[in-house]
Amino acid sequence: MSSTGGEARLRRVPSDRLTSDEVAAIRALMAVAFGEEEGERFDDDDWAHAIGGVHVVLDVDGVIVAHASVVEREIHVAGRPLRTGYVEAVATDPARQGRRLGTRVMTEVGAILAAEYELGVLGTGAHHFYERLGWRTWRGPAFVRAPQGDRRTPDDEGSIMVLVTSATPDLTWTDPISCDWRPGDVW
Repeated sequence: MSSTGGEARLRRVPSDRLTSDEVAAIRALMAVAFGEEEGERFDDDDWAHAIGGVHVVLDVDGVIVAHASVVEREIHVAGRPLRTGYVEAVATDPARQGRRLGTRVMTEVGAILAAEYELGVLGTGAHHFYERLGWRTWRGPAFVRAPQGDRRTPDDEGSIMVLVTSATPDLTWTDPISCDWRPGDVW
C-alpha cells in the first residue's frame, strides 16, 4: 500500500503500444481533469498533440490516475532549432490531487527530457506546480512558424515553461521562442 491509496505502478508506454482501453481511460481522465468549460475542454486536437511519443502513466490498482506525454517538436530559440521534448496531456484525477501523483509523473517526464532532449517545453497556467520541479517561465516573445510565415502568439506569452537539460545550450530567457504550426492550440 502506498500514499496513493492502493498499489501504484508508474510506466512509460510508447503511443503505438497503448491499448484501446488505456486510450479510453486516458481520454476519460483528461475529460474529468480539464472539465467541460469552452476553451478548457480537452478535445481531439489536444489528443492528437499527445500522440507520437511516450506516455508516462500512473495507475493505482489498475486504474489510470495520472498521465503526461512527451512528443518531439522543433522549438526555436532566437532562430536556433532545438530538439525539444514537448509535454502534453498532463493530468491527475481531481479526486486524487494533493497526493504527489502528478509530481511522480512529471519527475519521470523530467528524466525522459534529461536523457533524450536539448530542452523540455510545455504550456500551462499552473506555474507553481512546475516551478518546484525546475521548470522556468519563458519571458521572451512567442511565435508560431506558420505556412504564411512567423506569427506572434501573444496570448501564449507567460504560459510557456521550459526545462533545461544537460544538452541545453546557453539561453537568453527574453529571446523569441517559436514552435511549429499544428491544428488546434499551437503551443
